[in-house]
Amino acid sequence: MSDLAEVLVTGLGAITPLGADTATTWEGMLAGRSGAGLVEEEWAAGLPVRVAAGLPVDPASLLDRVEARKLDRCEQLAMIGSREAWRDAGAPEVAPERLAVVIGTGTGGVLTTLGQDDTFEKSGARRLSPFAVPMLMPNGPAAWVSMELGAQAGARTPVSACASGAEAIAMGLDLIRAGRADVVVAGGTEACLHPFTIAAFAQMKALSTEDGDPQAVSRPFDADRSGFVMGEGAGLLVLERAEFARARGARVYGSVAGAAVTSSADHITASDVAGQVRAVESALADARLSPRDIGVVHAHATSTPSGDLAEAQAVAKALGTHPVVTATKSMTGHMLGASGAVGAIAALLALRDGTVPATRNLDRLDPEITLDVVAAHNRTGSWEAALANSFGFGGHNVSLVLKRA
Repeated sequence: MSDLAEVLVTGLGAITPLGADTATTWEGMLAGRSGAGLVEEEWAAGLPVRVAAGLPVDPASLLDRVEARKLDRCEQLAMIGSREAWRDAGAPEVAPERLAVVIGTGTGGVLTTLGQDDTFEKSGARRLSPFAVPMLMPNGPAAWVSMELGAQAGARTPVSACASGAEAIAMGLDLIRAGRADVVVAGGTEACLHPFTIAAFAQMKALSTEDGDPQAVSRPFDADRSGFVMGEGAGLLVLERAEFARARGARVYGSVAGAAVTSSADHITASDVAGQVRAVESALADARLSPRDIGVVHAHATSTPSGDLAEAQAVAKALGTHPVVTATKSMTGHMLGASGAVGAIAALLALRDGTVPATRNLDRLDPEITLDVVAAHNRTGSWEAALANSFGFGGHNVSLVLKRA
């Protein structure tokens, strides 16, 4: 890979169940806090699952009142995360036609879709919001952020279920390498905590139905894991062509050294070890690194019995068992389309700080899993590169290789 292809990360933004910004989210991960809780709202009564990882703050309260009213919740989160990332990057002065936005989502404005359908059924067409369409369309988050920043090199929206945020970062990498942009704001957003979506995921046996402490339900790689906890949030990164970033003296977190997107073409929901192995190996080849170069793995690890085992087998086959592995969904829950971007942020910060967060609730490692999964206490060390995995229903596999600054 030539220097011209180097892509640096200069800004981070996040709003998650652990905090309304990147610093608070990272502090929460290092402290082993959980963002999960019991849904107390009346709408959750009678649901088969009442545990979820909601946000600690109403995102509308962080926006102008008029602005918030015309944005779906997933769009609100994208705006909040992108604004933090853009400020964190120092608000780069870049020609509009050299600035792009790529924001993935799994469900888009599903809260608007379901809410406006209720309004239509109860009150008729004239009661629908004039903002309903721009609020529900999946490309809404990317569109709104592009307008705020004046980005004219493209506003793109990968929709690949739980791999959407990671695929957005891979797409941003490609845009810069192809010479189509100097700066890309890339990541993912998701907000779909609703009785319909919770019931639907529960019906397909993806969510845990455990009783007891809500904060103990999400337990990736644990022998007693029983399904994931649904969460919401957003993660955004500012990616820059290395020469552009260095010329303006930007502060750098690290680089996106490689990425790969594969499709299993096998089953609509089941995990596929072979497809995941191809993603990991292809990302390594793209980064021109060997398996031994990867010191840290941020696992997709949602806490499902079959999914966690498949990923563990894929990582062991592609990399071996030497990397230090963490699964932060044990704390944030599964933020679906946002999770891959937040995972990439966590991996970069782990490399920067030399600290890998412990996986919460990992009391007894599944005996079939041979990976070095961090449990009980954070792991400290010095690592040059990390792998961040994201996999989605539909056979979407994305692996990102990140390097320390």
